[in-house]
Amino acid sequence: MKHQFDELDARAAKALEGGGPDRIAAQHKKGKLTARERVGLLLDEGSFHELGQLVTHRSVNFGLEEQKFLGDGVITGYGTIDGRMVYVFSQDFTVLGGSLAEAHAQKICRIMDLAMQNGAPVIGLNDSGGARIQEGVVSLGGYADIFYRNVRASGVVPQISAILGPCAGGAVYSPALTDFVLMTEGTSYMFVTGPNVVKTVTHEEVSSEDLGGAVTHASKSGVAHFTASNELESIKQLRQLVGYLPSNCEEEPPVHPYTSSDESRPELDTIMPEDPNKPYDIRHVMNAVIDPDSSLEVHAEYARNMVVGFARVAGRTVGCVANQPSVLAGVLDIDASIKAARFVRFCDAFNIPLVVFVDVPGFLPGTDQEWRGIITHGAKLLYAFSEATVPRITVITRKAYGGAYDVMNSKHIGCDMNFAWPTAEIAVMGAKGAAEIIFKKEIDKAKDREAQLKEKEAEYRQQFANPYEAAARGYVDEVIRPSQTREKVIAALDMLRNKVEKLPRKKHGNIPL
Repeated sequence: MKHQFDELDARAAKALEGGGPDRIAAQHKKGKLTARERVGLLLDEGSFHELGQLVTHRSVNFGLEEQKFLGDGVITGYGTIDGRMVYVFSQDFTVLGGSLAEAHAQKICRIMDLAMQNGAPVIGLNDSGGARIQEGVVSLGGYADIFYRNVRASGVVPQISAILGPCAGGAVYSPALTDFVLMTEGTSYMFVTGPNVVKTVTHEEVSSEDLGGAVTHASKSGVAHFTASNELESIKQLRQLVGYLPSNCEEEPPVHPYTSSDESRPELDTIMPEDPNKPYDIRHVMNAVIDPDSSLEVHAEYARNMVVGFARVAGRTVGCVANQPSVLAGVLDIDASIKAARFVRFCDAFNIPLVVFVDVPGFLPGTDQEWRGIITHGAKLLYAFSEATVPRITVITRKAYGGAYDVMNSKHIGCDMNFAWPTAEIAVMGAKGAAEIIFKKEIDKAKDREAQLKEKEAEYRQQFANPYEAAARGYVDEVIRPSQTREKVIAALDMLRNKVEKLPRKKHGNIPL
């Protein structure tokens, strides 16, 4: 038996070498960790169980028979994060550039199948040169096999992609189909066509970083939900993110210990500026309502006029959605609508209650927005809220104008509890615009047009730009002091804990894509 044991040990040791010392040193020189180092940092110590360690490719084309590595360039298996099961694959750039082909793809598909069967998240650590050209269409088939499973797993188990190196061509579509994408600054990039192809086709000269780096995708395209300055921070973010999520769509999110205390937040009574057009940071409101130090903002640099992210309220995970008055006055535009709609749909898929903070003057006007489809894109957010069956709570802090009032989780589209502060202005439009239309004749006839406009503006504000008209009709459940917001939200979430709501029977809806 000793000979057989020695052979097993030798093969296992060979697999642990990856592409060899020189390639590992080159990986480290770029500021990147190896595939195994990443898995070791991601999972709880000693919890990783590797599957497919001895898999090799079967190709003999273009000299590949001389380049066989155990594992075929991807490490796959399962382990735990904070004691909870996850499945993981980690591409090894030191082995054939982490290129994907038949055996490599089969290993990833195996992990995804197990995740679906056992109801646990799938985490992909991507670092790959793309398709293994020597294996031809087999590589393309491998990508498609993964894409198919991404779609099947969507809404069933959380899927998270960390981009820790190159991710180009067809490889980008698997991360794009997952729920969250994390990128590292300076060492990761994503694009369908690289700088050389761009230069050939469009004559544009652009670097890999500018074309598809972490900052670009976090701020311009919205492809990346999180960025970090290095891989250690990125993996730390990934572990933190998993801590907010249930393992699958049948489970509730994890609950943290919580001791009840004084839930009053008197600082909120003075947070609103006297001038209704003066900006303030909605994060200050959110942070006073959620548990201290419990927030994880998603898409922080993209569409900053909308804030979305995870938090805890009385120890329970919630998804927060909020207009940001300090950026574009919190207006809804194309990017903000898309950002919030996708986040709302994720939360609904995984039983995460929604807490929505509203201060919205309307949709952003202009030819650019109209020609790019603000109608369709704005409807995505409307659709997402209307479709959601999780507990939904809205807090209107100030402006809630026009169609944007309807879209931002209003009572009319299924909000369960709708609170408003006394500073709330729930109206068709702002007081000035409304006065100019309603009292146009009186204003035009007045000797002092500006004085008359201000008088009529005040008249409109007193009658309509307040929460009481909506409360009288039951569109607002309670008008509350800002300092009461946290205790009201906690009580509402507790009351709604056993909410059951079913959508009409159908195959699926047709969201306005």
